[in-house]
Amino acid sequence: MLFENGDRKTIPRHEFWERDINSQPLTSDELERYDRQLGPGALTEAGQRQLRDATVLVSRVGGMGGPAALMMAMAGVGHIIIAHGSTMISADLNRQVLGSEAVLGKPRAAHFAEYLRSMNRFIEVEAIDHEPDDGEARELARRCDLVLSCPPTFEERLRLNQASIDAGIPFIDAAQWGVSGTLMVLKSPRTACLECVYPSVPPFEELFPVVGAISSTIGSLAALEAIKILSGIGEPLWGKMFSYDGYGGIPTVVSLTRNLECRCCQEAVETTGE
Repeated sequence: MLFENGDRKTIPRHEFWERDINSQPLTSDELERYDRQLGPGALTEAGQRQLRDATVLVSRVGGMGGPAALMMAMAGVGHIIIAHGSTMISADLNRQVLGSEAVLGKPRAAHFAEYLRSMNRFIEVEAIDHEPDDGEARELARRCDLVLSCPPTFEERLRLNQASIDAGIPFIDAAQWGVSGTLMVLKSPRTACLECVYPSVPPFEELFPVVGAISSTIGSLAALEAIKILSGIGEPLWGKMFSYDGYGGIPTVVSLTRNLECRCCQEAVETTGE
């Protein structure tokens, strides 16, 4: 449900976040394209417009980010910015659904973007052929309504966390290892941030084992949380970590406690006054 405010329409606060929009009606072609996801228990037309008017950064778009970007593209998120460097190697193809044998040895970002565009003519996809540094991450986040973080390294994850805090937008962090994965939905300082959970960078195994099915599972769930937040439906996992033990088939959800001495959170409090 949208609340009217003059010529502006505002998504209800949805507990932690709101976004001002000035949305045009869906066209007949858009209504036809999204017909199967509009209705009771799914999206409203207003929610679909909100997706269309949203911009999301996904970095990176490999095992988890690829399925996440694909699900958001198919759902109709209007502007998706993807960031992914280097070239496709054979070992990537157990999990990177946007790739193919034809892309081996070639840069990934442009190919991934073209694949996403091929899935939905109503969206725009912007490709960045590298992982953003601190300054670029901040600039990109300021253009977005949400950041979806899927890098393997903690340095990159914490950088995107900081950029989303600086921009004042929701942050979804997805991680994987073996046949298990985790997902966090954050909006600092109203919730914990990633640095509250990882105050120092843990040891990192660069070429860790991972099964593609868990990558797609966590990536799709991350996309679902993004869709819920952007469209205003359901109850996002604000301030929680969802983990899935694929070996035992065991899901777990825990609430995350904000670290009152966290550098990132303290800066956000000083900026926002929350």
